[in-house]
Amino acid sequence: MPKLYLLFFLSLSFLPFISSSDDYKSFVYAGCSQTKYTPGSPYQLSVESLLTSLSKAAESSTYANFTSSSAEPAYGLFQCRADLPISNCDSCIHSALSQLSALCPGATGAAVQLRSCFLRYDKESFLGKPDDTLLYKRCGGAAAGGYASDVFGLRDAALGSLTAAPPTGGSYRVGGAGYVQAMAQCVGDLSPKECTDCVESAVAQVKAVCGFAVGADVYLGKCYLQYWSNGVYPSRHNHVDETGKTLAIIIGILAAVALILVFLSFIRRAGGSGKY
Repeated sequence: MPKLYLLFFLSLSFLPFISSSDDYKSFVYAGCSQTKYTPGSPYQLSVESLLTSLSKAAESSTYANFTSSSAEPAYGLFQCRADLPISNCDSCIHSALSQLSALCPGATGAAVQLRSCFLRYDKESFLGKPDDTLLYKRCGGAAAGGYASDVFGLRDAALGSLTAAPPTGGSYRVGGAGYVQAMAQCVGDLSPKECTDCVESAVAQVKAVCGFAVGADVYLGKCYLQYWSNGVYPSRHNHVDETGKTLAIIIGILAAVALILVFLSFIRRAGGSGKY
């Protein structure tokens, strides 16, 4: 995702507050451009018009892309997981829109990936362009016995079934082998061949970055892939992410410091009010 600075750490702060019933809207990552548009500029009007069009389209479709017609056009799209009901897709996209405005205010380009939907806009067209850049990964716990475990033979077979789809295969693909299941979805602006290429890249990257994991998901610029075992999605595994652990510690420390400062301020005010 060129020119977008990814905000992975926000998944740590959002996920604990989301109930299992709302899991399809849980936060995965966001990316914001470093540049901002000028308030009241033609481009701001283009962005607002574009996002309005995407919001309306989500009421009746799981995928749409638009280009605002103006001197400074904005390009954008949204996509929901293909098996998500329209009503849930609409809800997911509205959640993505609200998080987009909160996380990337005034950004000339931004993207939000929730568990079951994706939304992106930019000043430069990215529509129809392949992108297999690895943006985000989540790796489950290691299988007992490492590669000696039979899970990896089943995993490879399940992932292989995703790339074995014919050239006319759709953007949403499911596969499995034994007790290992897998799914992948490409953004709808890719051709069938480009989608297969992206899924093949995702398969190679999930094996490289998640090694012994019994479940994982990876998000690339124009597709994502998940596999899981024993009927459990990787999002429900105990994921290993050292960056997340470090940030959790930092957030905890900052919260503790803030509470201490509030307490000390209260003590000072109380002491001052007792003086004549």
